[in-house]
Amino acid sequence: MATSFTLHLFLLSLSLLSLLSSSVALTKSHIPKPNTFVLPIAKDPKTLQYSTSIKLGTPAVPLDLVIDIRERFLWFECDDSYNSTTYNPIQCGTKKCKQARGTGCIDCTNHPSKTGCTNNTCGVEPFNPFGGFFVSGDVGEDILSFPRVTSDGRRVTNVRVPRFISSCVYPDKFGVQGFLEGLSKGKKGVLGLARTLISLPTQIATRFKLDRKFTLCLPSTSQKNGLGPGSLFVGGGPYNLGSNKDDASKFLKYTPLITNRRSTGPIFDNFPSTEYFIKVKSIKVDNNVVNFNTTLLSINKLGEGGTKLSTVIPHTTLHTSIYNPLLNAFVKKAEIRKIKRVKAVAPFGACFDSRTISKSVNGPNVPTIDLVLKGGVEWRIFGANSMVKVNENVLCLGFVDAGSEEVGPSATSIIIGGHQLEDNLVEFDLVSSKLGFSSSLLLNKASCSHFRGF
Repeated sequence: MATSFTLHLFLLSLSLLSLLSSSVALTKSHIPKPNTFVLPIAKDPKTLQYSTSIKLGTPAVPLDLVIDIRERFLWFECDDSYNSTTYNPIQCGTKKCKQARGTGCIDCTNHPSKTGCTNNTCGVEPFNPFGGFFVSGDVGEDILSFPRVTSDGRRVTNVRVPRFISSCVYPDKFGVQGFLEGLSKGKKGVLGLARTLISLPTQIATRFKLDRKFTLCLPSTSQKNGLGPGSLFVGGGPYNLGSNKDDASKFLKYTPLITNRRSTGPIFDNFPSTEYFIKVKSIKVDNNVVNFNTTLLSINKLGEGGTKLSTVIPHTTLHTSIYNPLLNAFVKKAEIRKIKRVKAVAPFGACFDSRTISKSVNGPNVPTIDLVLKGGVEWRIFGANSMVKVNENVLCLGFVDAGSEEVGPSATSIIIGGHQLEDNLVEFDLVSSKLGFSSSLLLNKASCSHFRGF
């Protein structure tokens, strides 16, 4: 009888153990696997630059970096505070050097060898978009880390990306100083998001098997009055931006990303451009088509013309032959609304008395501007993105005349700048080669400062 009782107890224990194991397995299976990572985006009110923060090396050194979707990789100034024990220089001629499109083999000159100053090292030429010059940087690997915030706003543990490839610029290495000239105060380099093998989105997506896409939500203000930073999503949605739990990806429309088969710099080579171009077919003001030479909207055989996006140009620039008709059309529509024009304030060509402009949920109630894109979709620009406040009583049309001179392959007809991208969700899908855009999130009672993870 004792034996029977013991056997019964043993079987009962097995059943409980099996039930517990099933419960644990079920719990694990219901833990959502993050399909994206999120970094905060800050806006500097003085320079109008957008930046994010990461850490690099061992010990981890915090780096505030300006975001540039044109730059091909992450580069930073590695002064004496960066002396990482896990830094590994990439040698010349290696596969990784070729992936980085190394431009030469460099040695350490007039300095003792250290992090960012080594011999027989793959070299690249990081570009400072604000100073307008190149620097010489070593290509190396190290541990990249940042706080892990999922796309639904959950802050979990830290992300660690070993063997992350970047370029380290050692101060005064070649007797040159001022590598960070023009960058906003405290920034240590540039975070490149271009269409390359070693840009941050591609490296992270490859390492974690995520979708090869990244999404920008640029904030329209600096962090104040209870507003948070904007967001850089790497990997995809959902994008929970408002006070509710709605996924903002439902607001996205899509247009193809266009490949400019000619290099557009900053390094001019025999490869296609790594910048992000889209096809604008026409422009409307208050639903009326603006008349201008539309051949400028196409990319010619030299790589000139077309439309691209930028995060380092604060306001959209247009070729003179497009700018003047757009400005005139906007001014005429503004007159119909009895909006009073005042003296222009550089660099803008048309300014108005803000006291004659009513307000709406989308900002100043002014004529709308539509970019009619390939695929039959329209990117509507409301007052919050078309107008710039220059003083208490003056608002200006936030577009700038880029001139009419042809300047080789870099002569893009339209460059959509940061101000026009703010409080818009903009998704760069690198696999399907398409751009998703929401137009102003203000329409849906959300903004880029409302993401719940920060």
